Amino acid sequence: MEGLLPKLPVANWIDVFVDWLTVTFAVVFDGITVALESIVNGLYSVLSVVPSFLFMIVLALIAWKLASRGIGLFTLIGLFFIDNIGYWDGMLQTLSLVLTAVIITVLIGLPLGIWASQKSTVRHVITPILDFMQTMPAFVYLIPAIFFFSIGVVPGVVASVIFAVPPTIRLTILGIKQVPTDIIEATEAFGSTSKQRLLKVQLPLAMPTIMAGINQSIMLSLSMVVIASMVGAPGLGADVYRAVTQIQIGRGFEAGLAIVVMAIILDRITQNIGTKKQKN
Repeated sequence: MEGLLPKLPVANWIDVFVDWLTVTFAVVFDGITVALESIVNGLYSVLSVVPSFLFMIVLALIAWKLASRGIGLFTLIGLFFIDNIGYWDGMLQTLSLVLTAVIITVLIGLPLGIWASQKSTVRHVITPILDFMQTMPAFVYLIPAIFFFSIGVVPGVVASVIFAVPPTIRLTILGIKQVPTDIIEATEAFGSTSKQRLLKVQLPLAMPTIMAGINQSIMLSLSMVVIASMVGAPGLGADVYRAVTQIQIGRGFEAGLAIVVMAIILDRITQNIGTKKQKN
């Protein structure tokens, strides 16, 4: 087949398209870079001001309140472990990056999920796009991100958002669509508007499923921290990447353990929030 048909210049088309975007929307990309750097640096500045022991206690109490006593105790021990092995600052940098990515993911994913759940046309258009976003290797997202935003924390945040937003959109759609039809019919019988039905019935009932989507997005954002370190993003991922390139097995394992502890804490808290909402 290679001799029968000429090769399509897909790579050239993409290069031309990326060059056009870079030149045409340079001001927009510069603005996004400044905004994201300000958010990440601002979060890090706020988190780093708090003494480590106070941060541990406050987050452990939050975990106890939102999740359970066991999760609160694990949070306290886990954060103490991270501080003890010398990765507290890296943990705060990683947390700032992940929180920024998750906030943007929720701000994009929730409205799109709600819109797609109400409009079948939007759902049919957005579904193949989400399939593409989830199946594309995460490393590929770093390539255009570097051209648009140079190296540093911003390409890492952008790649994390693209990689993590599909679960929030998908599970928001799923949660709203799974609301029992008899409840929807009852609200229509009482004369509720579409807005009232969405805000007072569908979203509250769908919240456990939506929280599961946000939980998955958090985990995917955390999984990107090592990949993002390849383009200059700071934090625990940079420590892992540095250890790999210098063949420092112990340091790499330490930094990896710190990421695992962070992931477990965030995962258990968000999981239990969804479970408690479902019980209520």
